[in-house]
Amino acid sequence: MLNPISPLVEQLVKLPGVGQKSAQRLAFFILSMPVKDVEQFSTVIRDVRNRVTYCQQCFNLTLEPLCAICSNPKRDAFRLCVVADPKDIFSIERTLEFDGIYHVLGGLISPLDGVTPESIRISELIYRLRSGDFKEVVLAVNPTIEGEATVLYLASILKTFSVRLTKLAYGLPIGGDLEYADELTLQRAVAARITIE
Repeated sequence: MLNPISPLVEQLVKLPGVGQKSAQRLAFFILSMPVKDVEQFSTVIRDVRNRVTYCQQCFNLTLEPLCAICSNPKRDAFRLCVVADPKDIFSIERTLEFDGIYHVLGGLISPLDGVTPESIRISELIYRLRSGDFKEVVLAVNPTIEGEATVLYLASILKTFSVRLTKLAYGLPIGGDLEYADELTLQRAVAARITIE
């Protein structure tokens, strides 16, 4: 017998961290919601997906051509923090420790997964460094094998720029994600970032 909520469960399982049991629980919860709330929920999902785009300068998520950080004149435009994904910006911003601007690579180098330096926004980073007057570049990527490979690659090509190159201190566990780090750990990692030789 076909389960009538199976199509909904199949879609919910596609969400990160949602297994079969959680998806069933969510499906039953959605079915218990008033129709008006379900319609509003689906409208918001569609609208956000259709309206959110990437910042033309840093590639953060935004509704405008420039994100709120790039368009904020109070940010330190001489300090650039390089992250893998927009979600990492949200994590670092929660610490209130970094007041510069960002550059989103759009991934990390991972040859086994087919992600090469040309696959991510390294050429855009180099263009920004050539056209800007940055004093520091902070490499704030997850301390994984892919993250370390990306840091080593970037360090080798960014040596030609007269800029202080730093990375987050290791208060973060190896193999961990910035997204799941508590604010205090991430705050200390940002504050105690180290120069890359």
